[in-house]
Amino acid sequence: MPRLTIDNIPVEVPAGTSVLEAAKQVGIWIPHFCYHPALGSVGACRLCAMKFLEGPVKGVQMSCMIPAQDGMVVSTTDGEAYRMRQLVIEWLMINHPHDCPVCDEGGECLLQDYTIAGGHGIRRYQGKKRTFNNQFLGPYIEHEMNRCIECYRCARFYQDFAGGSDFGVMGSAGRVYFGRFQDGPLQSPFSGNLVDICPTGVFTDKTARFRARYWDYQMAPSICPHCSLGCNTIPAARYRELLKIMARRNDAVNGWFICDRGRFEKSPVNDPARPRSPRIAGGEAGWDQALDALVGRIGEVAAIHGRDSIALVGSTRLPLEGLVMLPRLAEALGTATLCFFTETKEAERTMAAVRRLTPSNAASMADVQAADGVIVMACDLPAEGAMMALAVRQAWRKGAQIFAVEGGGEALTAELGVAVTGAASLAQVPLGKFKNPVIICGTGRADPATIEAAADTGAKVAFILPGANAFAAARLSAELGVCDLRTAVAGGKIKGIIAFEADVAADLLANLPLIAAADYLPSDLMVDAAVFLPATTTFEADGTFVNNEGRAQRFKKVMEPGVPVKGLDPALHPPHVHRLSPPGGEVFPSWQIIAALIERLGGVKIVEPLSGPWEKLRHLNADGGGVSIL
Repeated sequence: MPRLTIDNIPVEVPAGTSVLEAAKQVGIWIPHFCYHPALGSVGACRLCAMKFLEGPVKGVQMSCMIPAQDGMVVSTTDGEAYRMRQLVIEWLMINHPHDCPVCDEGGECLLQDYTIAGGHGIRRYQGKKRTFNNQFLGPYIEHEMNRCIECYRCARFYQDFAGGSDFGVMGSAGRVYFGRFQDGPLQSPFSGNLVDICPTGVFTDKTARFRARYWDYQMAPSICPHCSLGCNTIPAARYRELLKIMARRNDAVNGWFICDRGRFEKSPVNDPARPRSPRIAGGEAGWDQALDALVGRIGEVAAIHGRDSIALVGSTRLPLEGLVMLPRLAEALGTATLCFFTETKEAERTMAAVRRLTPSNAASMADVQAADGVIVMACDLPAEGAMMALAVRQAWRKGAQIFAVEGGGEALTAELGVAVTGAASLAQVPLGKFKNPVIICGTGRADPATIEAAADTGAKVAFILPGANAFAAARLSAELGVCDLRTAVAGGKIKGIIAFEADVAADLLANLPLIAAADYLPSDLMVDAAVFLPATTTFEADGTFVNNEGRAQRFKKVMEPGVPVKGLDPALHPPHVHRLSPPGGEVFPSWQIIAALIERLGGVKIVEPLSGPWEKLRHLNADGGGVSIL
């Protein structure tokens, strides 16, 4: 490992580490724009200058482009290097519009930070500024080209990293332009990462435009709820409204980025039609009244048909805290039927996948990126697990061969530019020639036999599961030996359903004396339910998801629940009475709703849902990388 000295501090780093990264490891932060750990170095911005005093390299050099070597003595405070950085900032600011007061990047802008750090505070340039026309890039991203400092991060990410072809760099010299040939929505499913990766305000989140500054936001580490991959995010809220979602780095899962669905899909939280108060037979009611009514209806149905006629239904989007509480509610009811899935095929396929995963064969997205051969089976990966598709592209960029079995290759080629070799079956793929092969198998299309065949190859395997917490639902189903709701209903005994954040098909609800639900989504179930109880989203409470590889990850409460101030009815804003919660704020996590039912049924009061074998996850660090439960 190379050993060098930076500002009189000795440091030893792995071979290939740049001097810029070596400086970071000892707490020395040198301004830089074009360099990004996920994109590498190009030396375009010229801002990371250091003075190399001794060793194989001498003079003022760009530290992002120089690998650390034995014997190097480097100074970041040398007057020549400091002056170089100061002048670079000055020429970058020559054409910048200085529009910080109206820029959504204000408060989280690297150009602001590095301008101050570089000591540039007085404008000497008196000439005319270069200006550009902005483009319409779709409903999600705002374009302000005048703020560009030509670091090339956007083009390198969009074209090289993500494989997009409808955005890039045009022009030359001082007229370089980053955009499209013509106005139109960006086509890449990862285009929203331009917002995070741009060090200035060229690309900003249009959905949160002019709504808040960085210091105004309520933020907390969270997990994306939209698929089974468990990408790490930082949601930002203000005035009870989820304004935007940013990527949070986790090298083992999503790396630095997230997909556009995870970034821009905020409607379940902010939807004006979202249920925010308990209902009895469609009419609004108080919590005590609704819970008492539900307990009463449970007693009536149980007295006539038996307690096993009542099905308690969880789902693949219900957090772990809610899933582990369902068996305790079933115990409080007596012999209630317990279901973690609503559909038979979904349950069988997910359980087959989870059953075959082990600590040695479960593949993370980091494993996919490091593979030399990737086989994609029975799934449209960009649609079902976009960030996994991005991981496949990184493997392909490093030289891996990509195979598609049972379709799915067309989408990888069309949306991410990945060259894919088609194969009629898994047997036709020459797995033996690869040192680190990974199989990615969708459970939405593949039958249990195909899933087991993928797991039996000896290669690492990544299954695309049907929901954010499908792994935990399958694990609990197997441990408790319970069936899915459709199978239970087909048996003829089910006369009542109590669903917790579950999507239940209409035919399963026909002719049932009791339908009750707890959820945050408006649905037909909300309308049909005799008792409906509003639940929090993943942004309004702490909780745990287990992703497709069996990695348990904690998400934290981001915001207080309630009707957003922007959407308040004029009669409710401002409120004319003192109240303990904001309008629409009396919603609770599903596990707390279950706990309240258990207490009303004569059980003990539960204040902590994770107990027994799950107790080790109780204090899981949300800022960490998660822990495997395999």
